[in-house]
Amino acid sequence: MPDSLDRLTKFLRLRRIGVRLAISYGLLLILFSIVLLLPISQIRNMTARNDKFVRKEVQSLLYVQELSISTENVGRALLQFLTVPYEQRVPEYTIVDEKNRQIDRLIASLEALLSDDEQLKSLKLLKEKRSVYNKYYLDTVNQLEEEGQEAAKASFIKQVKPALDALLDQSKSFLKREQELILAQQAQAQQELERTGMLVAILSVLGVIMAAILAWLTTRSVVKPLARLEASARQIARGDYQTRFIPSKTEEVARVGEALNTMAEAIGIREQTVERLAYYDSLTGLPNRTLLLKTHEGQGLPHQGFILMDLARLKVINETLGFDTGDTVISDIALRLRKVIDNGSNTGKPWLARLAGGAFAILCADSSKASIEDLHQRIDAAMAAPVKCGSHSVDVSLVYGFAITAGTPLPLMTLARNAEVALYAAKRSANASAWYTDAQEASRLTHLSLLSDLRSAVRESELQMWLQPKLSLTTGKAYGFEALVRWQHPVRGFISPAEFVPFAERTGYIGMLTMWMLEQAIVTLKNWQDKYPGQTIAVNVSTHDLRDTSFPDQIAALLRQYDLNPKLLKLEITESGIMEDPGSTIELLNRLRAIGLDLSIDDFGTGYSSLSYLQRLPVSELKIDRSFVTDIDKLPATQGLVKAIIEMGHGLGLSVIAEGIETAAERESLRQLGCDSMQGYFASKPLYGEPLQKWLASLSTH
Repeated sequence: MPDSLDRLTKFLRLRRIGVRLAISYGLLLILFSIVLLLPISQIRNMTARNDKFVRKEVQSLLYVQELSISTENVGRALLQFLTVPYEQRVPEYTIVDEKNRQIDRLIASLEALLSDDEQLKSLKLLKEKRSVYNKYYLDTVNQLEEEGQEAAKASFIKQVKPALDALLDQSKSFLKREQELILAQQAQAQQELERTGMLVAILSVLGVIMAAILAWLTTRSVVKPLARLEASARQIARGDYQTRFIPSKTEEVARVGEALNTMAEAIGIREQTVERLAYYDSLTGLPNRTLLLKTHEGQGLPHQGFILMDLARLKVINETLGFDTGDTVISDIALRLRKVIDNGSNTGKPWLARLAGGAFAILCADSSKASIEDLHQRIDAAMAAPVKCGSHSVDVSLVYGFAITAGTPLPLMTLARNAEVALYAAKRSANASAWYTDAQEASRLTHLSLLSDLRSAVRESELQMWLQPKLSLTTGKAYGFEALVRWQHPVRGFISPAEFVPFAERTGYIGMLTMWMLEQAIVTLKNWQDKYPGQTIAVNVSTHDLRDTSFPDQIAALLRQYDLNPKLLKLEITESGIMEDPGSTIELLNRLRAIGLDLSIDDFGTGYSSLSYLQRLPVSELKIDRSFVTDIDKLPATQGLVKAIIEMGHGLGLSVIAEGIETAAERESLRQLGCDSMQGYFASKPLYGEPLQKWLASLSTH
């Protein structure tokens, strides 16, 4: 039996919500249709009966009423005959005869209309009494005409009046019977109406009960499974991807449940993937910085060490051999580091993680320097063999920063930051490793304050432009100056350019310094136009400036703002800065040259410029680096090299200037080698303020 019921359920597709609802609403629709149509049918039947009643019974009632009235009128006419003379009676006989004929017609109509036996009996009696009355009436009229009014009056009282009263009584009885029939008909109609109302009420109650049953069944088969679906969805939302929805007997809900289970499984898989991507490095499979901090952050870390390692020359490897090779190298280093840690005998296994780029971190449970140095040596030994990358063998080396905690617990972020400070200290000093010290921290804090101070230095006019003269070796006269930036800090005093200029280059603020120097040089040249016409000022341009495509437009805007001849302003570009990106740099230099600026290659001879690029540069001057000038009078080989540079410059149509000349012998050697100009302490130190004004005042005597 259950199997047959199950097969029937499947055949009728009763497991589907749509089928169940269709059947349920179909039954409700049939029931409410019956409730609606039944009163309509009953009303139509009652209307038909009422129409028939109106046509028959009411008409009968009217006939009976008219019969009574006509009979009374004939009686009154006879009484009138008994009191008026003959001449007045004759016309009335015709009217009375017509009324008698009308009475006969009414009786005939009633006879044809009535169907009730009692009424027919009453009508028969009425006819009999009418016949009696009519006979006495005719006899009385004849007697009136033959014997006179007195004899007729006696007959009227004796015969006609009793017959008339009997006729009227029978007419009233007939009328009363008709009224009773009408009331009975109305009572029957009222009873039928009440029965119809009761039936409609019963059917309505049945409809409400059926609706309640269907609602309960719907709740049982739909709402409860949906509630379980909602509960499962909320569990999934809370991260419980193992929860599964129990299959429902309702087909649609079961399909949704299966989809929800599939979704939970898929989300669980993706969650694991996302978590792995979030907490593990995709290249090496090692934990990343996020997982390192999540695992250990918030814990005090006493007696622990932190090693931060960075792969040296990773940028060169990527640029020379490609990023695929760089990834191969990083993966191989990660594998070697993992083996070193797995094979170690340290108390407590170190925690290895890969950070950004070629950086790796190791959190050690042992904070002793001996233990960390031992691990350092084993890592270096593991890095001794080159990494095989296809046909290439890449030598690898790591730069280390070490930091430890003693008895005082440190947050992991602080420990990692200390190791990073030590790492950068090692890089600055060109060492392979460095331990964190308080002095490094002080230096780091100094550099942090230096950045904000450098921003305000420009606004507060703390920077100074010093000028060092350039002299012609042929005439000995000054023709221009090189602008050198100096910083007089209000608290720290004089800050060497060797400290803040490289810092500005690393932080990207060198462009701000360059634009400040250019504006100061342009303002100074504008002020010199009347007193010192023809004097030039050269401003140094950094590699950062050469990468800024808007740099020429900014200079042009300053020249237009102060209405200065571009020939008075020169720009000095380092040889290494040009060769960093020769193609883009040459394009930018051509734009500067198009403005009308003279360009000079600074520190020539210290870089690796190609002669093919050199001849394409739109420059007008070469500046020989001071490293070739020092003691040149005592070094014949250097003299030969400098002579070759001078001749090459002249061959390219360039003037040649030497910087760093500090003795008369150096000056004389360069003059004999054909150098055009000189710059250095022998001519003048950089000048500012009153010493500069005195030097300018003495230009006419130079």
